[in-house]
Amino acid sequence: MKVSLLPSTVAHDNRRQRQYLTSYLLNDTVAIDAGSLGLFHTPQEQAKVRNVLLTHTHIDHIASLAIFVENAYDGKPDPVTVHGSADVLDCLQKDLFNDRVWPDFIGMTSPKTPFMRTGLLEAGKTVEFDGLRITPVPVNHVVPTFGFVVEDKTSAIVIATDTGPTEEIWHRANATPNLKAVFLEATFPSNMQWLADVSKHLTPATFLTETRKLRRQVPVLVMHIKARFHEVVVNELQALGLPNLEIVEYGKTYTY
Repeated sequence: MKVSLLPSTVAHDNRRQRQYLTSYLLNDTVAIDAGSLGLFHTPQEQAKVRNVLLTHTHIDHIASLAIFVENAYDGKPDPVTVHGSADVLDCLQKDLFNDRVWPDFIGMTSPKTPFMRTGLLEAGKTVEFDGLRITPVPVNHVVPTFGFVVEDKTSAIVIATDTGPTEEIWHRANATPNLKAVFLEATFPSNMQWLADVSKHLTPATFLTETRKLRRQVPVLVMHIKARFHEVVVNELQALGLPNLEIVEYGKTYTY
């Protein structure tokens, strides 16, 4: 399984400290979130992605979704499918593809002229795309949000996405065979715990508490660090002394 967190900065230096948007690319053909998906490489490379699964509808996770769908459209009868919970799909229709912010790509689709399709994700119900089995798991965020357990024949990863302290995804992680890695956020420094609490994110302090719920000895890759506080958060995380801690390198391909 190949996993890459797509860069979102236009500069080429110090990319890790200026990561503003979130998109995971799996095996070049499946994406989780579309913060920067519509901004990477060429339209032809983007068009390899046929399924996008959205964790939730905050702008850093859907910012380039409409651009991506337009870039990937090739006029063929099998368009991109965007998958999300009922809340996510409702938000996309009302707040994005509404003929005000962006043309109604959803409404434009018909059996004769397919432009974009949607797929409903349900908690605990596994979907399969291109050899990957992906199970949505609710996490604790300020809007309805899914994390994902992603599996192929030989390995599995957990993408916890944006969350405050949570439980179910750790039960799933601990029960998942062949777990190779967990991607977990640490958004704010510990002196902003009040902000993390109200926005339902993690600081290094609560990150530590969450990792103690994981009973598997696998790498925990830290992502979603706010760019302005990157150095402070990384220093606080490294001071925890966790042997399995890694700071995500955006644009790097991780293979499991």
